[in-house]
Amino acid sequence: MISSLGNPLLILLVISSIFVLPAAGQGNPSVSVGDSLLANDDNLTWQSPSVDFAFGFRQVPDEQDRFLLAIWFDKIQNKTIVWSANVTVEKGSWVELTNDGLVLRAPSGVEQWRSNIKGDGGTGVSNASMLDNGNFVIKNRNSGNLWESFKDPTDTLLPGQVLRNDSMLSSALSPTSYKRGKFQLRFSSGSLVLNQIDVFNKKPFNHYFNITNGVSLIFNESGYIQIEDSSGNKTNIAPTTAAPGKDSYYRATLDFDGVFTLYSHSKISNGDEDWSSWWHALNGQGKDICSSFWNAPDLGSGPCGYNSICHTDQNGRAICECPLGFSFLDVKNPHYGCRPDYQSYPGDCNEDGSTTKDYRLDFKSMRFVDWPASDYETLNRVNETDCWKSCLLDCTCAVAILEEPELSNGIGRCWKKKLPLSNGRKDNENINRKVLIKTLISNESFNPASTPNPDKEKQNQPVLILAVLLGTSAFFNIFTVAVFSLILFFFYQRKLQELSRIGTKGENEMNLHSFTYNELEEATKGFKEELGKGASGTVYKGELSRTYVAVKKLDNILQEREKEFKTEVNVIGQTHHRNLVRLLGYCDEAEHQLLVFELMQNGSLASFLFGALRPSWQQRLQIASGIARGLRYLHEECSTQIIHCDIKPQNILLDDSFTAKISDFGLAKLLMNSKSRTLTGIRGTKGYVAPEWFRSVPVTVKVDVYSFGVMLLEIVCCRRCVRFEMEEAAILTEWAYDCYIEGMLDKLVENDEEARNNMGRVETLVKVAMWCVQEEPSQRPSMRAVTMMLEGAVLVPAPPCPFPYSSKSHHSLT
Repeated sequence: MISSLGNPLLILLVISSIFVLPAAGQGNPSVSVGDSLLANDDNLTWQSPSVDFAFGFRQVPDEQDRFLLAIWFDKIQNKTIVWSANVTVEKGSWVELTNDGLVLRAPSGVEQWRSNIKGDGGTGVSNASMLDNGNFVIKNRNSGNLWESFKDPTDTLLPGQVLRNDSMLSSALSPTSYKRGKFQLRFSSGSLVLNQIDVFNKKPFNHYFNITNGVSLIFNESGYIQIEDSSGNKTNIAPTTAAPGKDSYYRATLDFDGVFTLYSHSKISNGDEDWSSWWHALNGQGKDICSSFWNAPDLGSGPCGYNSICHTDQNGRAICECPLGFSFLDVKNPHYGCRPDYQSYPGDCNEDGSTTKDYRLDFKSMRFVDWPASDYETLNRVNETDCWKSCLLDCTCAVAILEEPELSNGIGRCWKKKLPLSNGRKDNENINRKVLIKTLISNESFNPASTPNPDKEKQNQPVLILAVLLGTSAFFNIFTVAVFSLILFFFYQRKLQELSRIGTKGENEMNLHSFTYNELEEATKGFKEELGKGASGTVYKGELSRTYVAVKKLDNILQEREKEFKTEVNVIGQTHHRNLVRLLGYCDEAEHQLLVFELMQNGSLASFLFGALRPSWQQRLQIASGIARGLRYLHEECSTQIIHCDIKPQNILLDDSFTAKISDFGLAKLLMNSKSRTLTGIRGTKGYVAPEWFRSVPVTVKVDVYSFGVMLLEIVCCRRCVRFEMEEAAILTEWAYDCYIEGMLDKLVENDEEARNNMGRVETLVKVAMWCVQEEPSQRPSMRAVTMMLEGAVLVPAPPCPFPYSSKSHHSLT
């Protein structure tokens, strides 16, 4: 028998196959349709001809068996990443060049990412290449570029790359996390700007750096960064000194701390050499990253996050510290911000925010520090004692800043500040301030997860503990029924008198229009197109002055309630918030009462959340945050407090950009106030109803907090709060708590790869929801506290069992 090794043809085939394998260490000029790479430990890549750059999977630091699709410098030791798909995937995932471009899939086959190809001229994908300049290009059959990484950047520009109006740089979350962070470099209204973004709704804050008159940013082959205006004129903005030379690699990166930096690295490396930074964008304006966020409105939390202090090293980079009495949210990532070490202030809060028990509180002092954007009250001409006493007796006050007095009598100004503290800065030369930080005198441990004992109410108040931790004040108290009723009576009578006077001045001051019934009947074409129906009435689509509106025709308004209807309309008409549906007008004519709202084209959250297509994880985070802010406004920031009483997905509407807007606020209480405890059964929304609706106790804003908690779980899981066909998972709140205490939260987001990649955030939202659905209203946080927890301004404590009178409470202790 002839050995196969003796076959010359076979030997030739084996040898030739070695040269076409996509092995590391050899450039691959062309990638064909059908070629793929697997996320595993083999490290196979698609390389540029010079092997300077590689395209493939990189293992994520500190995350076992998680991989990132990326492009990196392949010849230097640290393999610096310059582009990524911004999504981590499991081991066994793969990326393939298809006729539709690059497609990244999980091991299950579920698509995780794809290159955004906008038309191919009918020629289709031909091949792809990793170029020597670091650009990965997909070409059509006419050799035209269908997609390129240079036009879809992440946080880095390379020589030859141009940033235009249709693209931006987004910073990484941290030095070891390549998820999108909180800073952007982009063009806005003809200016190049650096700004922070809201991590939930992705809306930009005001810029902290800008260069005017620019339409594109050019990083040329020589290492110079230029800005080009609309006339084609180019101006060098970096560097101001000579570039290192052609024997260096260059990159310009928007770092995780918000600094846009130009780096160089020798191509002839000795093995342990790192990148050298020799220019950053703030240099030219004489600033550093800390001073760039100083004393300007609406810039965000700053480079060090909330409740932190920022100062800089000799290179102008941020060094983050926590104030006395605070600790880092994540010791490995100081830029995430800080949280108070205490779990609460133990004092009893009155309704006006004052506290009567101050014997366990004290202050720690610091100097040369301030948080200019966090004060809510200024005291003029006071001494240090008056300053700290005022803060001590105010549950909202977390920090007092005392201006060092110039006069010998010790009189100066005092600024009272609440959590979260933003844009903190330390400067021994320019900040002449003394900081008084409220702390606990004793080291007693307050456990917000303990179940309240009615016999020890004064010694153990879990809700108050959580409330003051989060910087809130007014609504975490337990009043007796008699006191609450008395306050409510006088408050409501005063509101009626005041708003009745407002009503006599005309609705124009409220920006509301009074419609006739015939006008609205004509606008809706005889109430023809029904948009939805609820317990309080039916909503119809209408058109007024070429603008589509939603007209709600109210039912069951009794004649004697007409005055209250007009008053409540005026109250709602004064509300203005981006997360509330705007009331445009009303009709109050004989037996007809109608309300006219702006029409939301994307319909309700219910149809969006429970439809066939699951909304993205980022969209859901944005929606949850928006609803929380809207409720916070109704509860705490309106001139007249409004309790919604019917928070559910059907009453959350979405505009064109999927911004959440609360609708029907205030009307449930208005319509059948005397029967509010029975109205919930008629509505058919028992899954959202707080337990106190069925008790003989006054209803407070905490009923909305409970409903929000239920809905937050629906947003996380994309399922309804009650599904009896799911047996043990029928009641969402109970099932979610079971998953939480058993450490199996991944069950809540099964088949949701985007959410499963962010289980830390999933856990945070579930814990917030568990606090919101506590059986006892006094244990639920305020919506101010909820928004702070959702925004990461404070750490969310472990919640107690929300069902203290069920077997689950005993299960949670085992």
